[in-house]
Amino acid sequence: MKVLVTGGSGFLGRAVCAQLAEAGHDVRSLSRTPHPRLAALGVRQHLDDVRDARAVEGATAGCDAVVHCAARAGLSGPVSAYEAVNVAGTRNVVAACLRNGVPRLVHTSTPSVVFDGRDLEGVDESQPYPRRHTTAYARTKAAAERHVLAADSDRLSTVALRPHVIWGPGDPHFLPRVVRRARSGLLRLPDGGRKRTDTVYVENAAAAHLLALPLLAPGSPVAGRAYFLSQGDPRTVRDAVNSLLAAAGLPPEERSVPAGLVRAAAAVVEPVHRALRLAGEPALTRGLVDYLCAAHWFDISAARRDLGYGPFVSTEEGLRRTAAEIGRVPAVGG
Repeated sequence: MKVLVTGGSGFLGRAVCAQLAEAGHDVRSLSRTPHPRLAALGVRQHLDDVRDARAVEGATAGCDAVVHCAARAGLSGPVSAYEAVNVAGTRNVVAACLRNGVPRLVHTSTPSVVFDGRDLEGVDESQPYPRRHTTAYARTKAAAERHVLAADSDRLSTVALRPHVIWGPGDPHFLPRVVRRARSGLLRLPDGGRKRTDTVYVENAAAAHLLALPLLAPGSPVAGRAYFLSQGDPRTVRDAVNSLLAAAGLPPEERSVPAGLVRAAAAVVEPVHRALRLAGEPALTRGLVDYLCAAHWFDISAARRDLGYGPFVSTEEGLRRTAAEIGRVPAVGG
């Protein structure tokens, strides 16, 4: 198939492009910046933005499928920025598919669409959207997912995949943040990190997107549905964090801090950061605290049953590969 991957230069997008190319598909990428790995794979790179409806329409022309990975992630920043990329950008993708007769759309969503600050323990896809979300990211991703699933029809078959905390070699987001905080001495475990969470290795998340593509067709049991994706291996936050620290060659973190104290600190740090118009993300946000202080693990039996999802790379093997990659990359700054 001719497949367009939006956000192809991103962490998950690169893995999806690589697996598509290895499977023999004709792969295109739409992203704001080029990436040498995509060039090496022979991926045709459209350097544009999902916020540009005309650019999206041009990139999707002649495609058999679109994998929509592009999104604005994070736990702070202007709400308008999340709206523009996650909501308006997704609407542009859906509209372009319909105008160009693209019959399949796989949308990368997130379990955050059903999170309202309370524990999510072993929930499945029947978990409803909450009345309120704790971050602009979660709220706009929920709006995007609703729009994609509502667009499922005889003209366009859609599915939404919800990978949770993607990590692995080349991770530019989650692992570096944990490592930076550990090296600076700022890392602490709320209430000892006793809440359980689950994550997903990047190659497993990418593989699920490829599994969904050939299953999409009008009337397919996969079409118009959302699926949780994870390792199917819930661990305490303490164990999960320390496994990643070990992969980075760092000692385990054992220091605990009361969850109430972390929440109180975030209630001060975040608005002060905003009031002073400081660059970057605040050291602590209320959204981050909500995630750290709540359980996040999911029933992935639907993905196993309907998509044939693994996970194919175990957590231990993923950590081994991540540690090997870190060992090949020179350390940069603190």
